[in-house]
Amino acid sequence: MQGVVFLGNKKLEIQNFSDPNPGPDDVILEIQASGMCGSDLKFYRASGGPSSLGLGGDDKPVIAGHEPCGIIVEVGSNVPKNLAYKGMRVMQHHYKGCGVCPHCSTGWQQLCVDGVEVVYGVTGNGAHAKYMKCPVSTLVALRDDISFVAGAAISCGTGTAWGALERLELKASQTIAIYGMGPVGLSAVMLAHKMGARVIALDTNIQRLERSIEFGADNILNPSKSSDIISEIKDLTNGLGVHASIDASSSPIARSNAIKCVRTWGKACFVGEGGDVTIDVSNDLLRRQVTLIGSWTFSKHGQAECANFIAEKNINVDKLFTHTWSLNQAKEAYELFDLQSDGKGVFIP
Repeated sequence: MQGVVFLGNKKLEIQNFSDPNPGPDDVILEIQASGMCGSDLKFYRASGGPSSLGLGGDDKPVIAGHEPCGIIVEVGSNVPKNLAYKGMRVMQHHYKGCGVCPHCSTGWQQLCVDGVEVVYGVTGNGAHAKYMKCPVSTLVALRDDISFVAGAAISCGTGTAWGALERLELKASQTIAIYGMGPVGLSAVMLAHKMGARVIALDTNIQRLERSIEFGADNILNPSKSSDIISEIKDLTNGLGVHASIDASSSPIARSNAIKCVRTWGKACFVGEGGDVTIDVSNDLLRRQVTLIGSWTFSKHGQAECANFIAEKNINVDKLFTHTWSLNQAKEAYELFDLQSDGKGVFIP
């Protein structure tokens, strides 16, 4: 089979791989949809491979894609039928840990005490291919009323937004500011809106900002057109600031503003990978009783909860995707995605 491999420095190749065979505790997925996530750009752009980004690995060729969704076509000899069976529709929680530590046993395999063993699509073969091998312990059942494309989004980008909103404990009576209207930010807008909260969306890209209105944004602000974005947010919130904020942009300025724009006792959450931020600890945090949260994706159980919320609220996650690609279009797909000016892409192998 063929798979997409990131070479770094904005280069990729479609390489040949042997079709995978399941180990005793594994399954083989026939991929129906493999999403393109904003964090894929970190690996696409990196000059030193995954190890340069602190995720381990030996930098051997690895099939990219960490938003897998598909159908089980082979099952390992030790896999119980009540866990997985041929023809089952599934998403995948794209991490493998030791499986027994306090974090792994509660669905947070990326937080394994021994360190995450595999990040699928980064240090282990992912879903930008026809087939994918993974442990049965990483599977999350996909409801029949959720499309494979939506399941791919939930498997990282949309699930990451859900994880952040859960950490923030957002309420319907609250207002949230969300920085960065890429796939994660738009997902956060969509989910927060369905939770009943008032949403202020922020981005410097006009096209992405205007698109956020379709996803439920109540107000939109362009920081590049403002001399004082914090004052504008306070004007929309009776001078108090928002109850909560999310930065999904990784921009140092946006991160700083995400903290400054919350009211006293407010909460700010960072989900964007990489980069730095400068904080005035006393004025920005301590003297306002502000809580700063770092949120790295979600648990396996959280992934299932996100899918259930989306189905029960009849949220059209599919509209996040603006481009559908075949694997042989990977070069064109990532060149476009790298511009970060449009929506989300998905490979249909």
